[in-house]
Formats: sequence, C-alpha cells, structure tokens
Amino acid sequence: MARRGSDEEEDPSEEDAEEEPAPRRSRHRRRPGEPAAGITPWSPDGTEGGEGGGGWFHRGPKRPVYWRARDSLWFEPLVALAILVLLLVALWAYTQNWPPVYVIESESMQHGSNDVLGVINTGDLVLAQKIDPNKITPYMVGVQNGYQTYGEYGDVLLYYPNGDTSVTPIIHRALLFLEWNPLNNTYAAPELAPLPCSPTSHPYYRTSSTLSTCGTSSIAGQLTLYNVGWQGVTVAVDVGTLGSHSGFVTMGDNNYLPGHPGTGDPDEPTLTSLVEPGWVLGVARGMIPWFGALKLLLQGDTSMVPSQSWQFLGLSLAGIVLAGLGIHLAVRRLEQRREAERSGDDASATEEHVGLLARLLERAHLSSKDEEDESDEPTPPTHHRGRTVRVDPRRLARRGGRPKPHTRRGEAAHRQTSGGHNRRARDDEDESL
Repeated sequence: MARRGSDEEEDPSEEDAEEEPAPRRSRHRRRPGEPAAGITPWSPDGTEGGEGGGGWFHRGPKRPVYWRARDSLWFEPLVALAILVLLLVALWAYTQNWPPVYVIESESMQHGSNDVLGVINTGDLVLAQKIDPNKITPYMVGVQNGYQTYGEYGDVLLYYPNGDTSVTPIIHRALLFLEWNPLNNTYAAPELAPLPCSPTSHPYYRTSSTLSTCGTSSIAGQLTLYNVGWQGVTVAVDVGTLGSHSGFVTMGDNNYLPGHPGTGDPDEPTLTSLVEPGWVLGVARGMIPWFGALKLLLQGDTSMVPSQSWQFLGLSLAGIVLAGLGIHLAVRRLEQRREAERSGDDASATEEHVGLLARLLERAHLSSKDEEDESDEPTPPTHHRGRTVRVDPRRLARRGGRPKPHTRRGEAAHRQTSGGHNRRARDDEDESL
C-alpha cells in the first residue's frame, strides 16, 4: 500500500535557504589614531583627510588676525614716547619744578678733576626739588647734626643769581644763613653759636666788629669760616658788601682762589649778593650721572667733562641697549610660549571633546552591531497551534520581515486525494490477480 503523505509539505526553496549559511559580521575594532564611525578627520589647515601631522581631529583654521597694534611700525616709538612722557610727569610730580632736571655745565661742584661717584660732576643731570626755605640745611648746620648731601655737609642749592631768571641757574652749596638787622645795618648768624670759634683749637668761625671774636650778632666786619668742604679750606666773607637783606652764603665745592688752594672763593659778592630764599628754584634731590654730557656734546662744550664720564656713559648706554634687547627677547619668548600653550590647550580641549564624541558614537555603533549579531542567531522554536514552528530571521529579512504562511489543506481535498490513492491500489491488486 502506498504510504500516506504528511499533513505538511515544506517548500524546497525554504529548505535551501535554511541550508545556505548567512555571512556573519565580525566586530570591528578601531585602530589607534583611526577615527570612530561617523567622524570625519580634519587636518590643521581645515581640509579633510587627516594629513598634515596635526592629529585626527581639529576644529579648523583660526580666524585671521588682520591688524594688531604691536605689529605697526609706530608701535615701539610710541611706546618709548609714552614712557618718556610718564617719566617726565613723574619727575615733575616729585620736584614740583619745570623743568625738573638740570645739566651741570661747570666743574665747580666736583671733588677734583676726576669723576667721583656720588658727587655732582660736569655732565650730570640733577633734580631740583622745590622745598620750604626754612627746611634748607646750610653747611654749618650740617656739621652739627651730621646731615650730608653729595659728599659734603648741607644742602646744594639751584638759584638765580641776584634773582635774574633770564640767566642760567647756579648750583652751589649753602654755607650759612645770615639775618639782616635793619636797625643797625648788621648781620646775625645764630647758627654758629654751638660751634667752636677762634682762637680755640679746631675753630669753625671768627667774627670781627663784635664785642668778641665769637660773637654771632651785630656782625658788620669780616666773617671767616674754617675747615670748609672736602679740602678743609678757609672762607672769608666781607659782610659789608653783601647787600641789605637776609640770605645764604654759597660756594661751589671746587671753588678756590687762584694760587691759594687753601682759600675758598665764595659767590658773594662776585657772582651774587646773599642768595635770598625767593631766588632758590630748588634743592638738589637726586642725580642721573653722565647723561647730561650728551647735551654738552651737542652744544660743543665738553672741555670740562671728565674723561671717566665718557667711559661710564658708554658702558651705561651699552648696558641699556643690551637690557632693552634682553627684555624684548624675553617678552617675545613669553608671548610665543603663551601662544603655544593656548594653541595646545585648544587642541587638547578639541581632541578631548571630539574623542568623547567619538567614544560615544563608537559605543552606540558597537551596541547596534551587537544587536544585529544577536538577531543573526537562530531563534528558539515556537509553538503554533500545537505544532513546532522554527522561524529563520534571515528569511524574515529577505521577505520583508513577514514569514511565508503555512496553510493546512481542506478536509475535502484531503479525502479526495486519499480516495484516489485507495482506488489505484485496488486496481493494481486486480491486475495482479
């Protein structure tokens, strides 16, 4: 007898499809330096492809800088001019005089013919500070309290001789202040009272036309000062020729009578009468050595400038040039370092952000691959209407995600087929008989 067919007939195409192994996707690992999926590499010049040695990720070229003040040809001269203006303003604020600086044109304040540091020499620049005349300290007062400026006792004055502001000021040291007494046309020098006088040993002064040689009031004759200055000279002043007003007796540190090195040459009455406080334009407070010689060089009057001053001036100018060049190079190097650090920080920040984005995209890409790999694996069999049905996801994908329907034949067709088989079997039996 013929064998009864199964209730279900599987499609041979489906069996073939099940036998064909689907290509399995391998998990791709990103090599070092390779961008993640979905990330376009950029080069430092902004072009794609990652060439140029700037790494895989870059934000692109910076915005161009069209103009900077420091790139102008006038930048450095204007900066130098601004510094000079600020310096002059600061000097004016300190001295309260204009001009605040004066050039020493003679050797009257030198201590000898050579340049001595700390002493006012020819070619130096001296600041003239305006102060209260009552605060000026003469030489004889400085001897008592130890007050010194520029290598000697007392203050150095810058004054106009006889109050004439049209002439060049004189810079000499104040020796003593004399007070005019209009009642008897004499002078008083009370500042001399604490000092020893002649004929005692080591005297500092002597007066005449007084009741004694040590009198400090009603001085009408000659006033003699001893041991004055760095050479310890004697200064004789005829008070009868000083005028009829109070003022300072002044003299340069290097002034002597010709042929008498031990005798000083005061300014009174040859250069001026007693220097009134109103004639004083300032007191020497600060000095810039040697640089005033440049002005004298332009004027063609350098005969009194010490030779050492030119040497010191040359060394100072060379030092200033080298210092300025060193500062310039240091500033340029600092700017380059800051720019390199800034660009490095920007690049690192960019790579950090892009790297984070790349890792996130790679993680998402790998997770999607894992899902695809999991979907490629055959699913466990499911039960449908009492029968076991195995569904292949690859066939589902090829058919648009819908499985081919498995239909049961009708009972009438099944009986007809069964009846036909039975009749053929009986006919075969009859023929055999």
